[in-house]
Amino acid sequence: MTSKPVPFTRTLIALSLGALLSACGGAKSDIDAAPAPSASVSETISVAPGAPGASPTWAFSGKTGIGTSFEPYVTNAQGADQYLSSQANPVSRVWFSLAQGILTETMYGLIHNAQLKEAQFIISGNGFVDTEKHNTVTSIDYLHKDEAGRPLSLAYKVINKDIEGKYQIEKHFFTDPDRDSLVMQVFFTAFEPGITPYLYVNPHIDNSGANDIASVSQDGNSLFAYTGDKDSSVLTVRGDIPFTASSVGFVGESDGLTDLKANGELNWRYASTSADKQSLGNVAMTAALPTLEVGDANRPSLRTTLVFGFGADKASSEQNAKDTLKDGYNKVLAAYNGEGDAIGWQDYLHSLSSLNAMTANTADEGKLLYTSAMVLKAQEDKTHAGALIASLSNPWGDSVSAVTGSTGYKAVWPRDFYQCAMAFLAMGDTQTPKVAFEYLKKVQVTAATPGYSGVPGWFLQKTHVDGQIEWVGVQLDQTAMPIMLGWKLWQAGVLSDNEIASWYQTMLKPAADFLISGGEVNLDWNYTQITPLKTQQERWEEQQGYSPSTAAAVIAGLITASDIAKQAGDLNSSEKYLASAKSMAEKLDSLVVTQQGLLSAEDGTKAPYYLRLAPNGTPDSADKLADNNGRAGLDQREVLDGGFLELVRYGVKSANDKTINDTLKLIDNTALEDNLRVRYEFTAKDGSTFPGFRRYGNDGYGEDTATGANYAESGSNTPGQRGRVWPFFTGERAHFELAKAIADGTLNDASKAQLVQTYVKGMEAFANEGLMLPEQVWDGVGDKTRFNYQLGQGTNSATPLAWTHAEYVKMVRSITEAKVWDHYEDVAKALNN
Repeated sequence: MTSKPVPFTRTLIALSLGALLSACGGAKSDIDAAPAPSASVSETISVAPGAPGASPTWAFSGKTGIGTSFEPYVTNAQGADQYLSSQANPVSRVWFSLAQGILTETMYGLIHNAQLKEAQFIISGNGFVDTEKHNTVTSIDYLHKDEAGRPLSLAYKVINKDIEGKYQIEKHFFTDPDRDSLVMQVFFTAFEPGITPYLYVNPHIDNSGANDIASVSQDGNSLFAYTGDKDSSVLTVRGDIPFTASSVGFVGESDGLTDLKANGELNWRYASTSADKQSLGNVAMTAALPTLEVGDANRPSLRTTLVFGFGADKASSEQNAKDTLKDGYNKVLAAYNGEGDAIGWQDYLHSLSSLNAMTANTADEGKLLYTSAMVLKAQEDKTHAGALIASLSNPWGDSVSAVTGSTGYKAVWPRDFYQCAMAFLAMGDTQTPKVAFEYLKKVQVTAATPGYSGVPGWFLQKTHVDGQIEWVGVQLDQTAMPIMLGWKLWQAGVLSDNEIASWYQTMLKPAADFLISGGEVNLDWNYTQITPLKTQQERWEEQQGYSPSTAAAVIAGLITASDIAKQAGDLNSSEKYLASAKSMAEKLDSLVVTQQGLLSAEDGTKAPYYLRLAPNGTPDSADKLADNNGRAGLDQREVLDGGFLELVRYGVKSANDKTINDTLKLIDNTALEDNLRVRYEFTAKDGSTFPGFRRYGNDGYGEDTATGANYAESGSNTPGQRGRVWPFFTGERAHFELAKAIADGTLNDASKAQLVQTYVKGMEAFANEGLMLPEQVWDGVGDKTRFNYQLGQGTNSATPLAWTHAEYVKMVRSITEAKVWDHYEDVAKALNN
């Protein structure tokens, strides 16, 4: 893309303050319409026209960085670890994300409560108006690293270079550990005269972009955003140098970008977007910085620190910004990093007892491992300790409406939660998984669950971090995994005998009972009868039936529940759980393995194989899977899913099982048509190759192959949608290959090194420049979309995905120990007796 001269033809029509107030029918309020700033103002203007502005969306979801302050737990009077904020130990509840070279969704309060969509710079010069996001080439790095280049904190340096060489913008991002504020220090360099930068901020207060008000402070140096609600959060933007001009307006109508595009100047000086809290909408705030002198890359034309302060009201929000500015860049960054007496990110990394040994089994000297440790910890809420979310993003956010609140992936799924908790334990963090396990009681269905009637014990499909119910499908693996996690923590000595016995009575026994008997469920839209092993939804939350991956978790969950029940003195239940698990394991193949399959291996051979899902437990029939994600359902025998490998991981099946290995040959058949194909090959920078895998054949959870549109971009699914390769399956395959080598007796230094070179290096190759691992990567099939994805590049689905980082961590720990980390030996022993 090249910059083109902007036609400066727009006519400015300005209303006087008195005329505008008369038109609005009322006087200003003190917060809604402060006087316009005096600098460079030739007319007096108060309230911006054009409400509600353009329809709001969220930002691009392929994040190159996320960040928040590391906060240690505090033990309360009851002996539980929590995040307790006090004057002596303030807790910063701000999270941020970076994408396309700019600041994107930034949260305050609860981790899903977005306050900001984007903040970037508009650059005006001789005959051009650029936006930072569209007219620069971006790079990203970490501010605090060790000698080997491993990140030691989630503080970032982003450099955006104009594609025509006219200017450069360097930005540093981190949060203030002692306040609810975000720091963005900026270094501008102009390579030609007449360049003026304008900060452009598009707030989405309290998780919506349609109900906002923006205003300018009386001195013109603070920008405020809030909603018309009395309990609104407030965002303040303030810098360490005065703005030369500032204005607020409605996006696409009266905002600074619309103004600047007209003639390269900020002529509109609106002090507020609402005089009476009635004019709400999608607002933007614009602030001019001094025009730059010509300099060079080693001598920036301008350096300024900008702070985004948050609070429950205007005063606290602005004070947070001012206090962070007063402490200054160096002091706040040092505290964020954990230098000196401060407790920060490097302290967390140093606390991870397994990290050094694991680093030796990476292909990048531990860079992604260190990043993954911090990324996983950063995706925990700081009001509800232990609440681990799936991703700090909204999938395909740039085409997802922000009119009403949406958590996206910033929510709790017990399945993703389990993967993360096990990764923490693998790194040597025993505190976080224990707190996380204890949190799970908040999302378990009980008689006290609002609106529920039926059998208790199962875990909710998806919730906000405070436990507010969002999705209500029943997924049996999500009910089994809390039991499995509790058992692992008990075996590791993180939970004592007394503690696991207590949790058995309050949480794990009801879950195990539900896994055996199921029963009636009645919550919101979901009125159904659950009869295990049949699940209402499998691990992709799309289909009902008999699922190999769900069955693996249920059987493992019941066998570990049997062990826990014995410890708790409930011998009758212990025997019942074990007997049920054995019965399920014995009949499993008859429910999910087809003897009359329609698919062949690459060499043309046919053999029985595991189905993705058998809706009715009749795998030799022509039963069709349900239509989903725009794709018409196919004969169950046509659709492959690598979830059967979980049977080996959890100990239900041997890695040498013939049907397991015959099914693997089908997974590896790259000659299958693209709609049914699962495996794809990728090339690392050094030319080595490694595999990547789709979730299953006929997956429609992805971009449209014909039009390149985002998933459901038009508001509904399309037949051309295609789910892409998910990097964490490379880790799942590594776990199987490790288990197979152990079973075959072929595991040695050479075979371990091969696992590292193929699978560890493979997952590292999927990471983007900021070392974030995505949910999906481009597989080369169909339209490259407007983003022109390259093979293996993360898409706009969700990055970073916590599950992907967790799988990478667990894979490295497994190879380091020469033992599958989340294998359940007691399951294998019980089923072999």
